[in-house]
Amino acid sequence: MPRVLPALAALLSLYLVAPFLAAALQANAADWRGADLAALSRAGLVSIASATLASLLVALGGIPLGYLLVRVPGRGMALLGFVVQLPLALPPLASGILLLFLLGYASPLGRLTGGMLTDSFAGIVLAEAFVSAPFLIVAARSSFAAVDPALEDVAATLGHRPWAVFRHVSLALSRPGIQAGLLLTWLRAFGEFGATVMVAYHPYSLPVYTYVAFGSEGLPAMLPILLPAVLIAMLVMALSLRRRAPVAARQAAGAAPVAMRAPSPAVAAAPEQPLDFTFLWHRNGFELDVAWQTRASRLCILGASGSGKSATLRLLAGLDNPDRGTVTLGGEDLGARPAHARGIAYVPQTFGLLPHLAVAQQVRFGVGCDPERARVWTDRLGLSDLLHRLPVELSVGQQQRVALARALSRPGRLLLLDEPFSALDATLRGELRDELAAFQQDIEMTSILVTHDPEEALLLADELLLLDGGRVLQSGPAEAIFRRPANEVAARLLGARMAAAGQAVAPHSIDIGGGILLEVAGEALPIGPIRWAVHPGRVALAEAGGHPATVIEAGPVRGGRRRLLVRLGDSVFPFDANPGLSHSQSVRLSIDPASLQVWPRQMLDLPTRH
Repeated sequence: MPRVLPALAALLSLYLVAPFLAAALQANAADWRGADLAALSRAGLVSIASATLASLLVALGGIPLGYLLVRVPGRGMALLGFVVQLPLALPPLASGILLLFLLGYASPLGRLTGGMLTDSFAGIVLAEAFVSAPFLIVAARSSFAAVDPALEDVAATLGHRPWAVFRHVSLALSRPGIQAGLLLTWLRAFGEFGATVMVAYHPYSLPVYTYVAFGSEGLPAMLPILLPAVLIAMLVMALSLRRRAPVAARQAAGAAPVAMRAPSPAVAAAPEQPLDFTFLWHRNGFELDVAWQTRASRLCILGASGSGKSATLRLLAGLDNPDRGTVTLGGEDLGARPAHARGIAYVPQTFGLLPHLAVAQQVRFGVGCDPERARVWTDRLGLSDLLHRLPVELSVGQQQRVALARALSRPGRLLLLDEPFSALDATLRGELRDELAAFQQDIEMTSILVTHDPEEALLLADELLLLDGGRVLQSGPAEAIFRRPANEVAARLLGARMAAAGQAVAPHSIDIGGGILLEVAGEALPIGPIRWAVHPGRVALAEAGGHPATVIEAGPVRGGRRRLLVRLGDSVFPFDANPGLSHSQSVRLSIDPASLQVWPRQMLDLPTRH
């Protein structure tokens, strides 16, 4: 800790404590017998009651206003957020004068109410509400801004209606900050003098009574009057600072253990349910134009960052609305349904775990959660010993398993996974990919995975949709697309590191120059010029046979393998070999016909839609 920090903190602390010490030293000189306890009590009750009522009124509108200022974009809301905080910057007397223009006898509102809004208890409440409201609005706005919108999205896809999402997610997570804002609002209202004395001099509130007593009796009479105000403020602050068990801890402690058992018929293979969607969507200069018809149950949307993958997933979930589009699943039109009514489970990149709920509550958070399914998936995903833990106490891999268990624990028809492995290291990534591949065989939901990793796509999907710049490059069976990408952009999305030129000379044979002919699996090729690629890890050394090649460049050893550039015929491409191979060494290579990617050269720059 920098040495200057304690010194500066001590200096300000001393200044804030000193007035209380100075007052305590004058206790013997105070005129305790001259205090009008009846008048003092009335003023204290007026201040307590008016501050409480003003705080309730502010809370009624201030909490929703803080939420809207965060969630509703636009210059109008930004201007509103600026204006409603102005009472913080105004002198209290100026606030009182402004209120007189609104509430005074000569104002339209004053004439309408017969002057009942000034020099009355109602006037005190209105004055205190005006000057104290910004404290709650600022606190609520900051608290809601700290809530990840993805948590609200997940709650909606788990069947919660908008009011339930606000209550169980947004408000629940913002509660500590809002409670602090309410405390500041009450204390500000309780101590308000300037606006109150302008709007409602009578009946006396405690600050106004203190001012009147000081003017007539002087400083020695102030201690008996100040003491109740200090004690009330201290009591309110003490109550607000009382140590309580955190909400999450209380919920975790009260969570009933979930009895675990082996998978049961609640887990079944996914039935065939055709998916058909078309979306046209514009946002901030980006246009998404996507369409897909498929009957497969394991699907993947593959594309680079910014291609529109996550946007497509959100449109499917109903979290965003297209400018034009339709979506049907199993013949049912989902497009007109809100997110909570679509029966879609959504797992965002961050997993969307609610930080104030333990694992048991996370898994059962979905509306209509089936306890049987929850038991099955909690056990299957290895969570039975973690039920009372909070998300912060879980590893990244455990958090992902909780998110999957929650998504699978309620009846649903479509499981949306938005890059679920992006935050994982390579080892854990591989393990969880294999686990998800196994789980996909046991779930009765169609799954759509969004990723930019072609290995994930080929492992976890039977059909692919390739996106680039908001447009569909290609769609269809995964293996067919891998072997026959529509163009070079598609090939690179599918893992092609370097592309080379060649000539298709037979339906399953390409000439790459130098008398080298490579066999190609898959659909028959039209005779003519082509481009081709092969993954570096799918080329092998051949002890006998194979094709003669020359190593022209050797890279460093990484992970027990050396990346080499080899020349084969007229083509140069990368090859992962053992560390013993060196530069300028002749080798013979074997290339599996099923590992070659081939596409017509003339379609290089022509995106296609299937």
